[in-house]
Amino acid sequence: MNDSPADSWRAFAAAQQPRWPDAGELRQVTDRLRAAPPLVFAAECDLLRRKMAQVARGEAILLQGGDCAETFDRLTADAIRGKLQTLLQMAVVLTHAAALPVVKVGRMAGQYAKPRSSDVEERDGVALPSYRGDAVNGLEFTEEARRPDPWRMKRMYESSAMTLNLVRALTMGGFADLHQVHAWNQGFVAASDSGARYEAMADEIDRSLAFMKACGVDMGSVATAEFFVGHEGLLLDYEAALTRTEPVTGRTYAGSGHLLWIGERTRQLDGAHVEYFSKIANPVAVKLGPASTPDDVLRLIDRLDPAHEPGRLTFVVRAGAERVRDVLPALVEKAKAEDAPVCWVSDPMHGNTVTAPSGHKTRRFEAVLDEVRGFVEVHHALGTHPGGIHVELTGDDVTECTGGGNAVLEENLHHRYETACDPRLNHTQSLDLAFLLAETFRQHRA
Repeated sequence: MNDSPADSWRAFAAAQQPRWPDAGELRQVTDRLRAAPPLVFAAECDLLRRKMAQVARGEAILLQGGDCAETFDRLTADAIRGKLQTLLQMAVVLTHAAALPVVKVGRMAGQYAKPRSSDVEERDGVALPSYRGDAVNGLEFTEEARRPDPWRMKRMYESSAMTLNLVRALTMGGFADLHQVHAWNQGFVAASDSGARYEAMADEIDRSLAFMKACGVDMGSVATAEFFVGHEGLLLDYEAALTRTEPVTGRTYAGSGHLLWIGERTRQLDGAHVEYFSKIANPVAVKLGPASTPDDVLRLIDRLDPAHEPGRLTFVVRAGAERVRDVLPALVEKAKAEDAPVCWVSDPMHGNTVTAPSGHKTRRFEAVLDEVRGFVEVHHALGTHPGGIHVELTGDDVTECTGGGNAVLEENLHHRYETACDPRLNHTQSLDLAFLLAETFRQHRA
């Protein structure tokens, strides 16, 4: 058995891995990735871990969002800028309402691989490998496109590097200036069908900024923003190839992203993903669906955070609006009884997917909001901290989820249904969610 941090997982069963047709090609790709610089650095991961420790202690909130599945053909400066702008706008609103700093993590620069419920997709009697994200194969339903191609992982690395370069330039170059972000929110309030409801909060933020300026606060400190990236650590050959051990500390890090998570389909305690994640020093997360049990929580803590270190482990709950109030309490209480300082985060997207009469997968905005509210209500009742949200969103005006302030109707889903996998909140719906969640936080602070 290979006990090195990057390779000990190979002795375990690895779920949701592509069936690469050529082992030699796979080795060529992973050899190149091993020789390449990491996409993120140990100091950045350690900083995020300290920020996540604040979330675990109830001193901050996590906001994580971005595409369900990034695609190579939509890797544009405008698309990256739009997602970043949306997250920055949401963060300002949540910071003001919760009176807590918001830790911002993009679901980007690596979210190119997707787990699937079946290895095969069938159409009109033709069966081909399922689309597993642009890191593996193509979306087009042809034999050539659906053939798993390991060279796509090299393209994922290059695309992720391009995304990170732009994100770093924007967040440090004035794009994230708090005054500009607030001006964007003022524009949203003025244009939104629900704007009148949010006007008072926007005015409060405006007065707070004016007060800071009048008090002589150094406004240069609000001209930049800390921003991190994360993705589902699904393709273990890719993750292993980008794993690096720091020579001074001996600590091992996934170099592909600041925060990685294990999906609901790959969190087997005796599986390769849990083994790999147990070896890296990054902050890590695990998705928990409605069938999760308190014993699952306890065993995952034992495997991934045995030392009970704040900021190390996050549980992202995706129970569904109808079940979150029933499922969540027992999970939180188990961690609380163990004095485990985990972060609790709501994923209100994956448990609320339905199929519209047109055949489009969609999510009702009202269900998404209700799950987040249920998540906050449970934590308020238990005296624990609702640590944040993890949402699939875009900065574009797509029509993939129904409802919201400027309501998208089921019959209009086809107008701009552009996702490569699951439906995302558009820019307006994302900001609606932030303002309404802000109201919820404020109610529970009172």
